[in-house]
Order: sequence, then C-alpha cells, then structure tokens
Amino acid sequence: MTSSIRIGYAAGAFDLFHIGHLNLLRHAKSECDHLIAGVVSDEMLERTKGITPVIPLGERLEIVRHIAFVDEARPETLADKLDTWREVRFTHFFKGDDWRGTEKGLRLEAEFAKVGVEVVYFPYTMSTSSTKLRRALAALSGDAVETVNA
Repeated sequence: MTSSIRIGYAAGAFDLFHIGHLNLLRHAKSECDHLIAGVVSDEMLERTKGITPVIPLGERLEIVRHIAFVDEARPETLADKLDTWREVRFTHFFKGDDWRGTEKGLRLEAEFAKVGVEVVYFPYTMSTSSTKLRRALAALSGDAVETVNA
C-alpha cells in the first residue's frame, strides 16, 4: 500500500454485537480506504476493564471479519494503542465521541499526533450499548453485572 492510502483502525470489544458497533464500523469505512477492526482479546478485556466477554474472541473475530465494511479483523492484545500502531501502521484511528475531550481521549490524540495519526470521532449510539445489554441479561438471569462502555 502506498502512503496515500488511508488505513483506518477501529478497536472494540464487539461483544454482544449491536447497532452501535455497526455504526462505528460503517462510519470508519466511509473515512478510509482500508479498515482494520481490532477485536479486544478476552484477556485484555479482563485486565483493562474487569469484564469477561459473553462471546469468546474467536467468535467475535468471525462476526466482525464478515461485516461488509471491514477489510481485515485482528485480535487486539496490546494495551498501548501506540504499540498496536507500530504493528499495523494505520493512518487514522476511529473512536466513539464519548472519548472526545476526556483525559484518555486527549492523551490518545497527543500521542498519535506525534506519529502522524489522525484521531476521528464518531457519534456514540445512545440507544443501545453493551452495558445496557449486559444489564438486561443480568436482570433475566438474576445476576449482578459489570458496567463498561464497549
């Protein structure tokens, strides 16, 4: 690929796949030539967010790689997005706008600016989320639920 190709990277748990995930991937593909979806590994979700995914990594990868907007799906096993960039060399990083203006979002923007990566935010889908789906499942089963924006 030449340097003029816009390589996008959109990371997520993509657990309990829902319309918010689809919206993120659709918007991301409209902003790049080649879209790579990073599917956060089970171990990374447990370590960084304290949640156990409902759907195992292999199945989440299979779902995401078959989304029409996704050119490539890969497991995300590194906590530091710059380490992921060193492996993948994307030019654009896509995130929900719930990160815009936050400490984590501003830090991400500053780190990526140093290596020439543009951070692009898309509207967060308020109508549904993995957290809402987890709560609904917990209510049905009578279990406590972990909350996370994913």
